Amino acid sequence: MIPEHRHRYNAAFTPEKYQEFLADIDQQFPGQLEFRVAETPVFIPADLRDKLIAAGENIIDVIQQDNFKELTEAAIPAHQRVPGNEGRPDFLTFDFAVCRNEAGTLEPQLIEMQGFPSLYAFQSWLPGVFKRHFPIADTVSPFLHSADAASYHEEMRRFLLADEAPENVILLEIFPEKQKTRIDFVLTKEFWGIEPVCLTKVRKNGRQLFYEKDGRQIPIKRIYNRVIFDELERYHDLPGEFKLTDDVDVTWVGHPNWFFRVSKYTLPFLSGPFVPPSYFLHELSSYPADLENYVLKPLFSFAGAGVRLHITAADLDAIEDKQHYLLQRKVQYEPVVQSPDGLVKCEIRLLYVWHPGQPRPTLLCGLSRLSRGEMIGVDFNKNKDWVGGTAPLFER
Repeated sequence: MIPEHRHRYNAAFTPEKYQEFLADIDQQFPGQLEFRVAETPVFIPADLRDKLIAAGENIIDVIQQDNFKELTEAAIPAHQRVPGNEGRPDFLTFDFAVCRNEAGTLEPQLIEMQGFPSLYAFQSWLPGVFKRHFPIADTVSPFLHSADAASYHEEMRRFLLADEAPENVILLEIFPEKQKTRIDFVLTKEFWGIEPVCLTKVRKNGRQLFYEKDGRQIPIKRIYNRVIFDELERYHDLPGEFKLTDDVDVTWVGHPNWFFRVSKYTLPFLSGPFVPPSYFLHELSSYPADLENYVLKPLFSFAGAGVRLHITAADLDAIEDKQHYLLQRKVQYEPVVQSPDGLVKCEIRLLYVWHPGQPRPTLLCGLSRLSRGEMIGVDFNKNKDWVGGTAPLFER
């Protein structure tokens, strides 16, 4: 999207260099990268960067409203509500499609949002790997707040650890060694000393939590939570002493209830030039006349599960639990990333943290995904190249 950067990169690109790039990752962290990393970063021009920032700020204005928790109480399933001080969402991530407006300029359109952490370690590390193998100028950067990777890592260290020793902070997951995102967990431990711990391995004594390491029982003071609730629901009778909904003496980073509050459930409360209209299905007295321009999304799913792109009124009538779905107006992804054999669609995720005592969240960096399919996601891009996850590099 920044022509001079794209031309320079593509002129230097070869499939062999891409394989060397992947081999570099595997050499550093053998067997840890299980998702597809695209052949290129995405170069974000200043105009689109500023629109992304403005779109994020408008969403944050809604999340900051005094009545936001009241609006989103119904988002939290009763059997998945976690006790403890929710505070504010420690993490915010907003996904935008790159589109073209009627004036012919590029603009973001909101697709989804999360009050849940993304790949905060991996996305700070990946641009450096790209730069070792391909020509990338210093006039673009993956960071929107920090000057460089070192200052980013220091900011995240303070945010994740606060005043605790690293061994008293854990990254909580379900079987972390099997997760497709496990390379991020490995990098989280390398950068900040935070151990990935399986939910089944957490020990409990009253309201105190512990994990075992090197024959010692180590108290858990802070939990960097990476457990996805709909994945947890797929496990029946998961062994272990600690249930995520237990009332325990820990500080959550971030509190699990924000997974539900800031989610697809939030979309109908938003408006603006970068937000396609969304409606709770059960609140519609009639369906839009142009249903072909809408997508049906289950409220409580993750990673695109259950999304239906082509729907009819009969399909909607047949849904019994309409309160668990929303209709969102489709957006038209604009193929904007030049590959060797055509243009590729792009989505950009903005990654924020909300520091204690700060009035607003801080936008740190981003994540991009490239697609040649009808949707962004693995199932729509099998056996294709120049697709997958990558790093957005923003014009300085």
